[in-house]
Amino acid sequence: MTAKPHVRRPIVILGVLLTLLAAAATVRAASLWVASSASLSTAPASITSIQGGLAAEQARSANLQSQLDVLERSSHELQAALDAANNQVTTDQATAANLEASLTAAQTKLAKLEAGLKPGSTTTTQASGGGTTTPAYHDDGGGVDD
Repeated sequence: MTAKPHVRRPIVILGVLLTLLAAAATVRAASLWVASSASLSTAPASITSIQGGLAAEQARSANLQSQLDVLERSSHELQAALDAANNQVTTDQATAANLEASLTAAQTKLAKLEAGLKPGSTTTTQASGGGTTTPAYHDDGGGVDD
């Protein structure tokens, strides 16, 4: 079942030529596809532009660090001021409590003195040399007592 050599030879040559044409077409299509999808229309960045960008970012970083340092110092100052204010509030509260207690004592004493000075109340005084007492009477001129 073998074909004669004069028939077989043109078929093999035709097959090899078709295979070569298909391979060439495939390579050509692949090269066109790669060229269209990965074109280098923009040149890559130069080393000097990269170094310039790095220097700019380092300067920006240093500036931000100095701003952070300023904010940290301000934060510490604000914390110290807040602590001082809290201490002052505590002191003021203690002083207010003492003043409130003094005021209450003074109001009680004033109420006792006012009760002793109302018309009709009597107080006695004793002389240093004798045993006589005289009633004391206070008249405020008929005004209204508070």
